[in-house]
Amino acid sequence: MTEKTAQQKQIEQRLQNSLKGRRAKERRFVWFGRSAIAVALIFLATLFISIGTKGIPGFFQHYVTLNVSLDAQRLDPLGDMSDQSFFDGEAKKLVYEAIYAELEASGRSKKKAARQILSNGSDVRLVSFVKNNIDKLDTVQPVKLALDDDADSYLRGFISKDTPEKLRRVNDIQIEYIEALQAKGLISYELSDYLFFGSASRNAEMAGIKGAFFGSIYTLFICFIIAFPLGVATAVYLEVFAPKNKVTEIIEININNLAAVPSVVFGILGLAIFINIFGLPRSIPLVGGIVLALMTLPTIIISSRASIRAVPPSIKDGALGVGASEMQATFHHVVPLAIPGMLTGAIIGMAQALGETAPLLMIGMVAFIVDIPNSVTDPGTVLPVQIFMWADFAERMFIQKTSSAIIILLGFLIAMNGIAILIRRKLERRW
Repeated sequence: MTEKTAQQKQIEQRLQNSLKGRRAKERRFVWFGRSAIAVALIFLATLFISIGTKGIPGFFQHYVTLNVSLDAQRLDPLGDMSDQSFFDGEAKKLVYEAIYAELEASGRSKKKAARQILSNGSDVRLVSFVKNNIDKLDTVQPVKLALDDDADSYLRGFISKDTPEKLRRVNDIQIEYIEALQAKGLISYELSDYLFFGSASRNAEMAGIKGAFFGSIYTLFICFIIAFPLGVATAVYLEVFAPKNKVTEIIEININNLAAVPSVVFGILGLAIFINIFGLPRSIPLVGGIVLALMTLPTIIISSRASIRAVPPSIKDGALGVGASEMQATFHHVVPLAIPGMLTGAIIGMAQALGETAPLLMIGMVAFIVDIPNSVTDPGTVLPVQIFMWADFAERMFIQKTSSAIIILLGFLIAMNGIAILIRRKLERRW
């Protein structure tokens, strides 16, 4: 009896030790999981802080307000307010005369320094002001003009006055003029209208995302109208109507493998087929949308099949039981209930496509295009490619504008994912 009791105690002790060991392993696993989440959040916070500290200043820039004489004869020599007339006019000279008068600049070197403070696109901005204020012709009006990116960088503190003049991009005369304008209260730090309404430009202060934004919209439109119907139709056929044999099994395996293919491969495919064989132009949203549709298609097919499988079989069985055909039961009952998941998968797939750069670089959407595309067949670019191009420029102001464009792109992606969540909550049904 005594030996049995000792044996029982030994067994109980082993069980307790085993239980303690399992609990310790569970605690370690929970600790590792929480640590992994904490590390991921730290990296995420670091990423957003880094982008935010550089990108938020990129939403702003410095402007100078000058009293410009809006001489109708010199601005619009043809008198018809046409672009050609303004091109033949003296808008740039009027801007320069205004800055000379404000700074009392005389002599070739001082006038040159005064001119270099202003953006190269000051005459275009003046013409835009005149077109919006025709009634103010032949008067002197205050006009807000952008400063050159070097002058802007000096005001932001990126260029130090203590640096030897030969080693900085802003000379002593320009610094004197900038500080004089600042002392008069003529320089303001405001939200950049160029960033939102400007297009591609080699001048950092004039560069904007408008062209790339419209290019992204056109590209995603083509991507959606091709990928969503084809993806849903393929998913319905494979999940409901296709016979279960080796052919369909090979097709399913290939679809799953295509979802993991690097995106640059789809760019090479688009370059080889749509541009080299079919002769479609480079750098147009139509080709970009087709390439992104091919890349997004596997994701939509997989998510659509999962949505169809999530519909309870009893719904289809009930429809068949009351006399519906296989097609009626599928398209009248199963597919409508699976649509929320299909749309969610499509939007998430398109959000992924929106952030792609490599396939679009392969089809030439990296071209420097100033004009804003008006259709899917006009040359254009997209936001990720615009960010890629800006990151390669040397001017400091492009660094901030690159981060600003990244923030806008992230906002676009978050909005698309938010739309996917809202659609799912609005249309899904609880079983």
